[in-house]
Amino acid sequence: MAMSRLSLPLVPTARAAWMIAGFAPIALVIAAASPQLWVIAPVAAAALVALIVLDGLMAGSCEDWQVAVPADTELGQPAALDVHARFARRIVSEPEVALEFDPRLAPAGRKTIRLAPDPDTRAHSGTAEVHPERRGTAEITRAWLRWSGPLGLGARQTKKTLTEEVRIWPDLSPVRSKELQTFMRNAQTGLIARRIRGEGTQFEALSEYEAGMDRRRIDWKASARHNHLYARENESERNNQIVFAFDCGQVMCEPVDGMPRIDRAVTAALTCSYVALKGGDKVALFGFAQRPKVMTPFVSDSRAFHQLQSAAAALDYENAEPNFTLALATLTAKLQRRSLIILFSDFTDPTAAEMMVESIGRLVDKHLVLFVTISDRELEAFVNQEPSDVATLARSVTADTLERQRSVVLQRLRRMGVDVVEAPYEHIGYELIDRYFAIKNSEAIG
Repeated sequence: MAMSRLSLPLVPTARAAWMIAGFAPIALVIAAASPQLWVIAPVAAAALVALIVLDGLMAGSCEDWQVAVPADTELGQPAALDVHARFARRIVSEPEVALEFDPRLAPAGRKTIRLAPDPDTRAHSGTAEVHPERRGTAEITRAWLRWSGPLGLGARQTKKTLTEEVRIWPDLSPVRSKELQTFMRNAQTGLIARRIRGEGTQFEALSEYEAGMDRRRIDWKASARHNHLYARENESERNNQIVFAFDCGQVMCEPVDGMPRIDRAVTAALTCSYVALKGGDKVALFGFAQRPKVMTPFVSDSRAFHQLQSAAAALDYENAEPNFTLALATLTAKLQRRSLIILFSDFTDPTAAEMMVESIGRLVDKHLVLFVTISDRELEAFVNQEPSDVATLARSVTADTLERQRSVVLQRLRRMGVDVVEAPYEHIGYELIDRYFAIKNSEAIG
């Protein structure tokens, strides 16, 4: 977009402001020492203003400038914001651009980019990286371009209104990692569905019983007919229903190492769901806070993984306590067969935890439940902190009480038959995959 050369305002630079500030006390000293020379001060000030204007005019004009942003990026991953400008003069002093955008892209909601010249043309370019900290659509609303004259006293400035948008998706870097891709190529899972004997509940064939086999696999009726011991070979179960349920309430929106807990949970869930789809199971996502928010149909093909990614991106943050009773009752009504429900949640209030435990208890009667929570390193740090003063001691005692309450709630869930995964956020995805395979191989879902 070409910018008008006549509409660019002239503004003083920081260097000019410092010069004016330094000139003021000198003018006072001259006026006090020689009152007859007071005229020097306004003359010098007028000369300085004229010099600032002249320097600004010598800066030249901007012929064209543009801001380029990516249409999509992922949470926590770097995104490049590029600016390109073309000036009437080949040599321009200190050109820079200030961008205003949604705080989802960066905490302050703004970024300053210094432009460097291209030695062969009059073009200047600059790039700044931002690391999005929340999902959603971030708008880049305004941009200011500023450049100085050769003396650095006067500057030209122009502004434009932008309508650029950046869609911030959940972080899928663990899915693309070499470790997971190598794991997916092993003999157990493979890149394509293959029939795996010796596990699961679906009958595949009979084979002669040999020493070392599990005696529970002996088919007594077939053995009696043939007067010889035969063992059943079963095919590993596929087509299980896996539901990833997300608590999007207040506690899950609190940050863990600069990123909300819900986003850490979404990354772990999408990583595990990709593995589950490759293993032949069906996956759905369910999100709730005060009321159910998202419930996707079951996806059975890894080629439709993008549907889960889009649904996870739509899980919004909500500063309210979740309604576990309504949410889990709604989820139970939608499921027509026994499923593995992987619930991502957290708690700080014992009363809210009590309601959560009661709702999960009703869910356990029909489904297999896996409760996933991110370990609280902040509480652990407070508990282990050296009590050097009374305030530190009180904080340590309070943190220890909360830690004990947390352990009691998790132990109650385990006694109810709920499997629990508690790990740091960087390990939660791989811990979840290991537990998923353990449950799948134990034939507990179907």
